Amino acid sequence: MPLAILDSRKLLAFSTLARVKSFTQAAKEMGLTQSAVSHAIKALERDLGCRLFDRMGRMVTITAAGRQLLHHTEVILTEMQHARTDMAAFNR
Repeated sequence: MPLAILDSRKLLAFSTLARVKSFTQAAKEMGLTQSAVSHAIKALERDLGCRLFDRMGRMVTITAAGRQLLHHTEVILTEMQHARTDMAAFNR
């Protein structure tokens, strides 16, 4: 059975949280509730079967698995933005 593809919304939440290191701040930046970001991260961790962040009160630190995923996530999100930019040329 093939593995499911990663959800771009979860990856965006993951990338934002990795950068700002706070669920509350990530939620503010994304225009979501803190709960929505928390659920996205928990679902991504469940999908991948590993912990991506260590939670210490209101702050988080990225795990080794999280650092590995962050590398892939940056490439994926950049490519998605390039695709959006390329397709915008057809709307003229």
